[in-house]
Amino acid sequence: MHSHSVCSDGILSPEALMSRAKERGVTSLALTDHDTVAGLGRAQTAATALGLTLVPGIEFSSQWGRGGVHIVGLNFDLDSPDLHRAIAQQQTAREERARAIDQRLAKLGIPGALDGARRLAGEGQLGRPHFAGYLVERGLVKDAGAAFKKYLGAGKPADVKFQWPSIEQVVGWIQAAGGLAVLAHPRKYPLTRTKMSALIGDFAELGGDALEVISGQQPSGMAEDLARLASRHELAASCGSDFHRPDAPWQELGNFGRLPPGCQPVWELPGFAERP
Repeated sequence: MHSHSVCSDGILSPEALMSRAKERGVTSLALTDHDTVAGLGRAQTAATALGLTLVPGIEFSSQWGRGGVHIVGLNFDLDSPDLHRAIAQQQTAREERARAIDQRLAKLGIPGALDGARRLAGEGQLGRPHFAGYLVERGLVKDAGAAFKKYLGAGKPADVKFQWPSIEQVVGWIQAAGGLAVLAHPRKYPLTRTKMSALIGDFAELGGDALEVISGQQPSGMAEDLARLASRHELAASCGSDFHRPDAPWQELGNFGRLPPGCQPVWELPGFAERP
């Protein structure tokens, strides 16, 4: 219930993603590109031809406290005006952040970063990884990790603090479109367990539907701990690889464990299977 294509920050086309899912033995999956549904039509055509079930998905950026968190939307109405207004708002926000990053880099004597990042993004969503790619291309850093460490990461010269919409807003967008809101990969945020538990509690209080209990390969016991938190806050459980590229086996399609006993899978919630 969590994967990406070239339409955001993955490297496979929607068609190639569906083919890889078929090869990996995955029968049902959600394409959840960041702040866009541009790849869903192509993915659906390929999924139908391959006999796969495609769940409409998206991954929205949102704000909790001083940090950003991601919320996956599943099984929404693709024709929803609320959904398309939300996507337009996110696109505008991404464009503003990209221009601010470009200005920061220009002041550091690195002109043309925005144009370079756009070229590398191609049909995908423009984001910091594309700026990192441009810095690598220019020979200013050896790899993307070094680009974040020197220029783009927290507290670095081209780090642009951005205020994404609140969790409440994003949950509202998804549910107004008839979808289910899932808090993505809660252990990947730089939070203590206490703060992570507070995040999950707030998400539940604001009307969230499910928690991503499994995100790719995880340390032993993590899924069970997250399952207990989901149960405590009366959230259903979701799982996914957060697939981006074939050379990352820890995020490979279908390469993760089963949900712990007692979880209510998000795909078993009332109404999930009713949308064509």
